[in-house]
Amino acid sequence: QREFTQKKTFTSWINSILAKHIPPYVVSDLYTDIQQGHLLLDLLEVLSGQHLPREKGFNTFQCRSNIENALTFLKSRSLKLINIHVADIIEGKPSIVLGLIWTIIFHFHIEELARTLACTYNQPSPDGPGAADSSPKANRSAKKSAKIKERWKMSATKALLLWAKEQCSLHSSVSVTDFKSSWRSGLAFLAIIQTLRPGLVDLEKAKARSNKENLKEAFRIAELELNIPRLLEPEDVDTVNPDEKSIMTYVAQFLQYSKNLPESEEDMQEKVREAMGWLAAQEEKLAKLLVETENETYYQKYKEMMSFMETFNQEKIPFLPVLSSKRGEAELSEGQQQMREQWDKVISQINEWKAKLDQMLPSPLDSIEAWLQEVERLQAEDLPDLQDPFKAMSVFREIIVIFKGLMDCFDSHLDTLQSFKNEDEKNMPLVLPEKLEEMRRRLFGNIHSTNPSTFLEYHYGLCSAIANEVKLKLNIWDVKYGAKESVESLLENW
Repeated sequence: QREFTQKKTFTSWINSILAKHIPPYVVSDLYTDIQQGHLLLDLLEVLSGQHLPREKGFNTFQCRSNIENALTFLKSRSLKLINIHVADIIEGKPSIVLGLIWTIIFHFHIEELARTLACTYNQPSPDGPGAADSSPKANRSAKKSAKIKERWKMSATKALLLWAKEQCSLHSSVSVTDFKSSWRSGLAFLAIIQTLRPGLVDLEKAKARSNKENLKEAFRIAELELNIPRLLEPEDVDTVNPDEKSIMTYVAQFLQYSKNLPESEEDMQEKVREAMGWLAAQEEKLAKLLVETENETYYQKYKEMMSFMETFNQEKIPFLPVLSSKRGEAELSEGQQQMREQWDKVISQINEWKAKLDQMLPSPLDSIEAWLQEVERLQAEDLPDLQDPFKAMSVFREIIVIFKGLMDCFDSHLDTLQSFKNEDEKNMPLVLPEKLEEMRRRLFGNIHSTNPSTFLEYHYGLCSAIANEVKLKLNIWDVKYGAKESVESLLENW
């Protein structure tokens, strides 16, 4: 029964995700469809926003290769795939397939959402609330901040459960203690709906109904009013021992919905203040680090930068929603504008630090880095406007000449990078291996593979120029030219 419920729930969840895929994909039998590997790659591409390598065919070798690519990608995200092997997936073994899908759901759906709870509940700034402010509002903020710090000592599962408890706590008769029997009556689902969208549910009437009636009503309202896909059926939950993973998968969708609800202006201002505090702390930390590493070797400086960036990228996650607000400049409050300016300033300082480190690379890596940056700059330039085809073609030709000149150095730079001996006279590393790997990746991935596309753009511009010229000629042929023979003669002459 548990396996049957998980298969049904996970299949519905996958279909809700793959509805965003182009073209949309529908799973009919999870155990069979997963065997070719394309389903896994499509799912991971939608969830990660990344393009993953794949074999287009469906023979045994290609299916195996696609599944291996999917598992390699998951391992690169530090996911532990215990006892999950390619052969078992190709055979469609239920326990292995369900284990793999649950790992994906937990990482990309539940853990990602759990991280955002820090934003939803106003994660404290690094320095905490000001000690001088003893107002009731400040005390409430301090208590909430302490609560959040405690929350993040927990697992994503407990964080999701705590969120569900808080949604239900507004309705004193509804208690949630787990992701099993607490949901059997359907009241917990209805209570969350009532909290998120007051007025959709009558909890007093629900108390007099049967479990199945409440579950049916909750799933119906969630689907119609909240646009939450129906992953469960009443009989999946109204049982002695409901499946925990299936209920967690469904409950996480309510958290996803709550994230998309509009925030009050007061909540937004609080988040802006916290983001500003964090940005100020990062700027101070960066300035201190620059001073402390001034006399260090390049290796040590780059290592410190990597450490700083790793922490920076992790700490910024809770602030991303407010930092990446899609409001236009005219709609931003004064605080939001200051926050954006502060963000731009910190990012500019980080980029300057990186640029200085690139200039300090030991020879001949410094010249390879400069060459890489020049090629990447050329690739990033906007293509010429094809409204004036002749001017566009002239610019295209200039770009091709410059690009060809740069690409003449590709082989020599590649050989130099591959043969670079990464140690000094004391046999100590000159450059962090991560930096060398990054340069190789840029050389192969971004530049080598883009070379043909530049020439395709050139020929596209050429064809567009000819097409535009033809249209110009045709547009002036707007009078009758007589017999068919005379028109053919005009065409031939032209």
